[in-house]
Amino acid sequence: MLDAKDLECIRGDRRLFHGLTLHLAPGELLHVHGRNGSGKSTLLRALCGLFTPTRGEVRWNGSPITSLREEFSREVLYLGHKAAIKDDLSALENLRIASTLDGHSLAEEQVWQALEQMGLRGFEDLPSKHLSQGQKRRVALARLLVSRARLWILDEPFSALDSAAVEALQAVIGSHLAAGGMVILTTHQEVALTQGEVKQLRLGKGEKGYV
Repeated sequence: MLDAKDLECIRGDRRLFHGLTLHLAPGELLHVHGRNGSGKSTLLRALCGLFTPTRGEVRWNGSPITSLREEFSREVLYLGHKAAIKDDLSALENLRIASTLDGHSLAEEQVWQALEQMGLRGFEDLPSKHLSQGQKRRVALARLLVSRARLWILDEPFSALDSAAVEALQAVIGSHLAAGGMVILTTHQEVALTQGEVKQLRLGKGEKGYV
């Protein structure tokens, strides 16, 4: 499980939030809200260890993530709001490399199945620089289908996706939660996944937050 206690993050001369405390257990989804500049992306980066908060601590299964290093990195998959893929590589090559960096290799059939499920059939071998923004986003999101990480941290995962892809991605995230996975995400889009019985956290200028 993931815990954060009394987090404070400052960027430049701005305090984005302080006193932020949260707890996420297996099977739970946390939806982070807030205006642009409220600190959503900074919080997500802090929770996966890519940004050091000014104050407070993030723990995984009771241990500080700063002491776990590679052990925690294998348990978390972070996807930022940019696709973060190599334009000169094909979708196949990008997914293979990403999986290797995540700590495991994929069988050829797994790669093809993941890309097909994300609606990239017929585009697998095309250099990514020739793909649309939505297709590039699907390449990045295909990592979710082959990931072994228990915690997914997703910054605007539905951005640039058409309605069919949004529905498919919600199904993928739902299956991960049903299997005991955990998800933290931001989104400006109204989607069924973030309605109902999910945890909600709203960030505002310098505000405290508890969830």
